[in-house]
Amino acid sequence: MRIRNSISLYFSGLVVAVLWAVLQPAHADTGFRAWIQNFRGEAISQGVTGSVYDDAFRGVTEPDLLVLEKANYQPEFKAEVWEYLDSRVQERAITNGQVMLQQYAKELASIEKSSGVDRHVLLAIWSMESNYGAVLQDKTKLHYIPRALATLAYADPKRAKFARTQLIAALKILQRGDVEQAELLGSWAGAMGHTQFIPTSYIAYAVDFDGDGKSDIWHSVPDALATAAQLLKKNGWRSGESWGYEILPSNKGSGEELLALQADKGPVFALQKNFFVVKRYNNADKYALAVLLLSDRIAGKPAPIKDWTRPYTPLDMTEKEELQRLLAAHGFYSGVVDGVIGGESREAIKRFQASKNVEQTGYASKEVLQQLRGKN
Repeated sequence: MRIRNSISLYFSGLVVAVLWAVLQPAHADTGFRAWIQNFRGEAISQGVTGSVYDDAFRGVTEPDLLVLEKANYQPEFKAEVWEYLDSRVQERAITNGQVMLQQYAKELASIEKSSGVDRHVLLAIWSMESNYGAVLQDKTKLHYIPRALATLAYADPKRAKFARTQLIAALKILQRGDVEQAELLGSWAGAMGHTQFIPTSYIAYAVDFDGDGKSDIWHSVPDALATAAQLLKKNGWRSGESWGYEILPSNKGSGEELLALQADKGPVFALQKNFFVVKRYNNADKYALAVLLLSDRIAGKPAPIKDWTRPYTPLDMTEKEELQRLLAAHGFYSGVVDGVIGGESREAIKRFQASKNVEQTGYASKEVLQQLRGKN
């Protein structure tokens, strides 16, 4: 789960300057270590034992600078709507979701019956948060949660209060033995497991679905899905009801709240209660719309009738994979060939475009693919 809008503010130029001044090598070690030592008393006063605290921070001597870099870029608030949705509501996510629908059919049916939450929505959240668990496999790309949260508390004034609260919660999770210390890994903001729960939300909503005595959202898919369902249920999910529907010229007078993320250039949706419940998971319209459109596609429903307006001709998944292979063959890309156009792929496209002395858009377009094929 990502941070709410109230804590999803961007650095101003002044804050960035101050931040990097604080974190220069001459001051980073002593300042950060002093913060960790000073926070120990607060943690103990809130019920964390000294031994748990000391073990959690043993060997942690410097802030995680990558956390601060990621904190300054959140795609829900910066990416264009078509860019955000194209990378999340795509063929592979739909196909994999349908595979998982069959693989976890029994568990999903039980979770849906007890919570009332649509199983397809839970699968879409799982896809959005961890690519059905795939992002958890490479631990080198994850952050050690106590270090990440201590970094935010120490060096990010806008998120410091949030980070201190989450750090206490994370230490309490360690203390009660829900996860091994070496496994307490997650996102830059402290989100954990298959369905990416921040520590306080994990404590509030954790479910032990598989009955092993603890909620293990890090390793147990049923526990993670049931925990996500619990959050939605407790925040007012309406069983059996839709989240909304696409508005066409013939029914624009529905009277419901409308969502037009691209004004009249893209599809418009009439929103119902469940859309806003999903926003309790992540308070961004793009996120909620992506989850719910993906859930519809996993369930076999069609895409919106009106497409988004893009400044280029888009590619299908097979073409995106070809584009990545050709970028790699030309020495511009070293990532995975999976058809998912993320930051690494966009940067590779920009490098290729720079080599051609054309505008560096980073768009995975038919025009770029044709150039890579040598046809343009």
